Amino acid sequence: MARYNGPVCRLCRREGTKLFLKGERCYSEKCSFDRRPYPPGMHGQGRMRASDYRDQLREKQKVKRIYGVLEKQFRLYFQRADRAKGVTGENLLALLERRLDNVVYRLGMASSRTEARQLVRHNHFTVNGRKVNIPSYSVRPGDVVAVKERSRKVGRIVASLEAADRRPRPSWLDMNKKDWTGTVKGEPVRDELTLPINEQLIVELYSK
Repeated sequence: MARYNGPVCRLCRREGTKLFLKGERCYSEKCSFDRRPYPPGMHGQGRMRASDYRDQLREKQKVKRIYGVLEKQFRLYFQRADRAKGVTGENLLALLERRLDNVVYRLGMASSRTEARQLVRHNHFTVNGRKVNIPSYSVRPGDVVAVKERSRKVGRIVASLEAADRRPRPSWLDMNKKDWTGTVKGEPVRDELTLPINEQLIVELYSK
């Protein structure tokens, strides 16, 4: 299945919460979710049948859409999380948070994860001094993510860093705007995920 290229505001409305997929627009009055906070389509405002499976499926779809991961890749992340020590759900979110495109976004170098993915693919960043253009690259504690010298005049990166203070930066990441670098200080902290995610529903879905 190809990556979704349609209007992303529909995804927020489908999941019933802001997923912050369009960067600065999500904080403005133009946000479609604020104007129409109900599912898209002609039956969007109709009554939906409640079920445990529906809740589990919607939670999985929501997390996939937040991080821009397709089904096969998401299942592989879950299998890795299930094999690792600790709580499976928290392991899953930690793996997703450690993706390079997510780290670039969380550091404030991009206004959305979609933009971060594109910037990474276009070779604007290095990790520990080496070029990395794979959005799913998993960073580790101690890694240093930097904007390349030639990329420090890219308008989208400059604008994102200027507006980055409106988004909370997690404690496991440290940003040095003067040097255009971000450091991974430790492992992702579950309590610092600001979006409403119930990872236990995903574990229940895949455990059937």
